Amino acid sequence: MRKVAIYGKGGIGKSTTTQNTVAGLVEMGRKVMVVGCDPKADSTRLLLGGLAQKSVLDTLREEGEDVDLDDIRKAGYGGTWCVESGGPEPGVGCAGRGIITSINMLESLGAYEEKEALDYAFYDVLGDVVCGGFAMPIRDGKAEEIYIVVSGEMMAMYAANNISKGIMKFAQTGNVRLGGLICNSRAVDNEKEMIEQFAEKLGTHMIWFVPRENDVQRAEINRKTVIEWKPDAKQADVYRGLASAIDGNKKFVIPTPLEIEELEKLLMDYGLMN
Repeated sequence: MRKVAIYGKGGIGKSTTTQNTVAGLVEMGRKVMVVGCDPKADSTRLLLGGLAQKSVLDTLREEGEDVDLDDIRKAGYGGTWCVESGGPEPGVGCAGRGIITSINMLESLGAYEEKEALDYAFYDVLGDVVCGGFAMPIRDGKAEEIYIVVSGEMMAMYAANNISKGIMKFAQTGNVRLGGLICNSRAVDNEKEMIEQFAEKLGTHMIWFVPRENDVQRAEINRKTVIEWKPDAKQADVYRGLASAIDGNKKFVIPTPLEIEELEKLLMDYGLMN
C-alpha cells in the first residue's frame, strides 16, 4: 500500500485536487482510502456526493470508545473509503489531536489490513501546518510520499518551501520523501515555467500542471468530482493524467528548500515582485 499525504497553503485546492485525483485512480482500478485531516471535515464531500460525513471525533463524543470501523468510514465514489478526522468543539482542545486519534483508531480497527487490500491511503492535511498532530502523517511514517499543491502566487510558494523544510527534517529519521509539486494554476504570468524552476531548485519535479477551469467549480456545485460529473470534460482528462502520473511516479527525494532570498529572487526573475 502506498501512503500519500497532500500538503499546501490553505485555500490552494488540496481537497479538490485530492478527491479528483482519487477519482482518476479509482477509474484505473485502484482501491483507495481518503483520510481528511482538516477540522472542517470537507475532504471527502465530493466522493460522497455531498453527504455529510460524521467525523471520528464526533463519533467518539457521541458513542464513546466502543466503535466499529463502519462507524467512522463511508463508502464513496467507485468504492473509495472515506474518513474525516474532524476537530474539537470550538474553542476547546487542539485540532491536531483529531488526526492522531483518527489514524490510531483506523490502525487499531484494521482499516489498513483488510482482505480487499488498499492500493493507496491518502491524507488530505490542513494548510501548511507541519507541527503537532498535523505533522503526524510525515512524522510517524503514516505517509511516505508527499505531494505539495502549489501555484505561482507568492504565498503559495512560500508555504511549499516551508513544507519542504518539514519534509527534509523528518526525512532524516524516516522514510518520508517528496514526490513532487502539483501546480494548481491561478493563471499567474509564466506560472508553469516558474513552478518547474522552483521544483528543480527543490530537487524534485512538477509532477503535473492543473489549468484553471470553471468545470471544477461546476462539478463541486453538483457535489461531484469532475470525472463523475462530466467524464468527457477536458478537465476530467487533466485529473486522469495527474492520477496516472502519481501512480507511475518513481522520483522521491529529500528536498533542498530555498533560502528566503533565493525564493524571492526566483519570484523577481519571473516578474512577480517587480
